[in-house]
Amino acid sequence: MEQKISTRDAYGKVLVELGRRYPELVVLDADLSKSTKTSEFAKHYPERFFDMGIAEQNMMGTAAGLALSGKIPCASTFAVFATGRAYDQIRNAIAYPGLNVKIIASHAGITVGEDGATHQSIEDISLMRTIPNMTVIVPADAVETAQAVTAAVEMKGPFYIRLGRPAVPVILGDDYRFQLGRAAVLREGQDAVVFAAGIMVHKALKAASILEAEGLEVAVVNVSTIKPLDRGTIVNWAKKTKAVVTAEEHSIYGGLGSAVAEVLGEECPVPVIRVGIRDRFGESGCPEELLTAFQMNTDSLVNAIKKASERKK
Repeated sequence: MEQKISTRDAYGKVLVELGRRYPELVVLDADLSKSTKTSEFAKHYPERFFDMGIAEQNMMGTAAGLALSGKIPCASTFAVFATGRAYDQIRNAIAYPGLNVKIIASHAGITVGEDGATHQSIEDISLMRTIPNMTVIVPADAVETAQAVTAAVEMKGPFYIRLGRPAVPVILGDDYRFQLGRAAVLREGQDAVVFAAGIMVHKALKAASILEAEGLEVAVVNVSTIKPLDRGTIVNWAKKTKAVVTAEEHSIYGGLGSAVAEVLGEECPVPVIRVGIRDRFGESGCPEELLTAFQMNTDSLVNAIKKASERKK
């Protein structure tokens, strides 16, 4: 039976360990610490935890000030509030001066579920990756989340890390090593390649296994660093397979699909099919039901891979 852990739970756990190692680490939250799991840090280091209330813009400005005073601030809330409501503060107070602030947002994508469209962030990657100086990471599971958060705290500069609400399968082993700016090839194949991020990595692996039984060899690449993008790995696998599918729990506009298409349009034009949210808002429902309704489940990926493979002929 596969183990399932939410990426937000992994974040809460690693924060406590990082707090022990880095006395200058401080954590800010916008009245959602139980949901984002920063409450774990607050229990261990109450003097280094700041609940800013429902004031996301002020939280980002405060995080900028703390960074200027030599602290390593991690600012957390739901992704829709972090990137939408506080966009101006992130752009001008954090990214423009290149401050050492880590924005680690949870409850991204449509798998927020029953909270509905207003709380389902489908454009946050697009908003963050267009800001100069900003590094953007979307971990695939709990293992990668812990390593990505650690890497962000250990490095200088602004980071945006996107986490989810539900428990998701742990797909990476203890031997996995997150490398900033490097995509990880999880499965090799010669007929098509899926570049996936976040929860869609697991679904891409399942789709590849299904297609293997039908005689199609599909490579799966975990593109957890959206920016800076691993252009070399993307171009290399596009050349090998000549059929590309991207998979993300985000709008197909401005996210991973756009980033991959931009690179391949410049360096290696091949058929590309983007699996994601197509110019619509989310809606209330169970996470798996929503993924099916938005054509982002395993079956949808299988069909997209077949279509991409046929196009190259």
